[in-house]
Amino acid sequence: MTPHEETVSPVVLYVCADRARGAPGEATQRAQREGRAFARERGLTIAEVVTDTFGEPDPARRRGWRRVRQLARTGDVTAVLVRWPSAIAPESASELRHREAAWLHDQGVRVRYTWAPLTSRG
Repeated sequence: MTPHEETVSPVVLYVCADRARGAPGEATQRAQREGRAFARERGLTIAEVVTDTFGEPDPARRRGWRRVRQLARTGDVTAVLVRWPSAIAPESASELRHREAAWLHDQGVRVRYTWAPLTSRG
């Protein structure tokens, strides 16, 4: 570990991609690879990878997202890496995504998107 990495606060990589439980499918594997590359390129340390099965629109009803909230609440992470906004909540429930992003912001935790077209937005 380099001195720079030691001063970087850890992040959580959240993946909600596969529609079926079980072994990670291609969508989950791709999101994890992308998230790890994003973190590596920016010198971020992934404290934990949290996954959920895609389908439940309300993130608060997903076990994995509740873990993300726990990590944010306890101050264990400073950012949540997620592939794109619909992984938090689908477009049809965008108010839930905004609710969660605002809650994380109140905890001092940023949401950072790892999908290349969204990374240039900061």
